[in-house]
Amino acid sequence: MVRHNPALHRSQKAPMTPGRRRLLVIGAILLLAALGWVLAAVLKPAIQHTIVITTGANEGIYRGFADRYAPILKRDGITLDIRSSSGSVENYQRLKNPDSEYEVGFIQSGTTSPKETDHLQTIAAVSYEPIWVFYRDDTTINRLAQLRGKRVAIGVPGSGLLNVSRVLLAYSGITGDNTALLEMDAVSAYQGLEHGGLDAAFFIGRPDAPMQETLLNSNLKLMSFAQADALVQKFPSLSKIIFPRASTSVINDLPRADVTLLAATALLVSKDTLHPALVYLLLNAAKSVHGGEDYFTPLGAFPNLNTEEFPIADESTRYFKSGRPFLQRYLPFWLASFIERRLLILLPFMALLLGLLQALPRMMEARMKRRLVVWYHEIKSLEDEIWRTQQPTLDQIARWRDEIESVDAHASEIRIPARYFQDVYALKQAIGVVRQRIVQAAGKVEE
Repeated sequence: MVRHNPALHRSQKAPMTPGRRRLLVIGAILLLAALGWVLAAVLKPAIQHTIVITTGANEGIYRGFADRYAPILKRDGITLDIRSSSGSVENYQRLKNPDSEYEVGFIQSGTTSPKETDHLQTIAAVSYEPIWVFYRDDTTINRLAQLRGKRVAIGVPGSGLLNVSRVLLAYSGITGDNTALLEMDAVSAYQGLEHGGLDAAFFIGRPDAPMQETLLNSNLKLMSFAQADALVQKFPSLSKIIFPRASTSVINDLPRADVTLLAATALLVSKDTLHPALVYLLLNAAKSVHGGEDYFTPLGAFPNLNTEEFPIADESTRYFKSGRPFLQRYLPFWLASFIERRLLILLPFMALLLGLLQALPRMMEARMKRRLVVWYHEIKSLEDEIWRTQQPTLDQIARWRDEIESVDAHASEIRIPARYFQDVYALKQAIGVVRQRIVQAAGKVEE
């Protein structure tokens, strides 16, 4: 039970009520719960350790990219969960679904019509995807309009190739009404050309891909796009590239002339909710896989940000400007990501802690002052009463003397650090002043 100090009958506050005490206890519990929540947020894993990526056909170019990314990411403790698909269009459908498990994927430029509501971002453009048109005909074909009325394979549903080939053929006046446009995969298209079931077929992929190597070393003819510049103007998502003479075989001089091709660009795309640290890891893997020179680009041409299909990730802009974040360059990934994530949470609390540490001395001083101030209030109240009383009685004088002596006795018992002794003696001087006032008042009564 809390007792009043009898010496403080003038300024002492009433003891704390049970209701107020309960409120203070509830407030303390809520504060501890909030601190516990913050601690749990700090201690939980910094980021996920698995990325789900949607690629393409199991033997396709995108699957090959993902297979090369996987061991690079594994070195930093990240598992790449590779999921096959029918191609670029299906990858786009998977990624734009906010409830899907897919977080990253490859999308071919020019195959979709992105919207702001998709919440997707480009991590980087990673490679050219050459578009090849092989045909069987004695006559040289270098314009798509020459395919009118023939049997042409244009890709499979869900693939970027299907969309691009339809658009390119439409520019040349070729539709399903005047030409047999057949949807089939690369293997079936190659077999159809070999066995005479097809007159021409569209393919997509790097020259060193197994299907492209088979086609380039076959007796089939490769179309050179004579109208490439005009087609690129109409379809800016494509680029004009040159497949140099003898690139397939120097000994056999295949091909026997430079071949002009059109190329889409493979884009590494993610949901915009992907953790920034993972974006940097994917960029690092992309640079390792795609940074070399090849048939169409010099060293370091890819990856790049030369695309406007989707918004560019902020991390990608920073990466191409100044490289990986400082901590990721010099620390293991798990430690760097731990520190980066925790700093966002801990910095405000560190600032608060610093402020508290700076405030503690002042708070301590204020606390010491308050222990003295209550007695100053008591003395001031007593002095005011003495000044207001013009004709004090003997009983009042006796009471005042008892009060000032009680205050003096209790003030002498105040426990306070040595550096505040001067304040104690200032209080003693104030007590002495009021004691003198009482003596003067007593003298008037005696007169």
